[in-house]
Amino acid sequence: MAKDHAAAERGDARLDTLADDFLKRPGVDWGRMFSTVGLRVRGKVFGLVNHAGELMVKIPQARADELVSQGAVTRIVMNGRTMREWVEMPYAAGEDAWRSLLGEAYTYLDEITPR
Repeated sequence: MAKDHAAAERGDARLDTLADDFLKRPGVDWGRMFSTVGLRVRGKVFGLVNHAGELMVKIPQARADELVSQGAVTRIVMNGRTMREWVEMPYAAGEDAWRSLLGEAYTYLDEITPR
């Protein structure tokens, strides 16, 4: 996928704004994944912006199924393989939707990542 620089910059700016609340939490920082930088908890990335400027997060499979069926997100496909827990939400969904989904992703990774 070719990088849409304007869309990626717009998405990165939104993520930077939303990151402030998460970066105040213990164990949360920035880290590299998928050739970009995302928010992580104890070394595990829970949210980032892809090259198209969409929010990518890791959430429980059942929740991903629910959001996909509602049309709120799409599943990420990498190298022909559909990822069970990784979804992407378009920029157009809005800042509040991104904030909420990032919160879900943080909660999930915080629960499953060893302390």
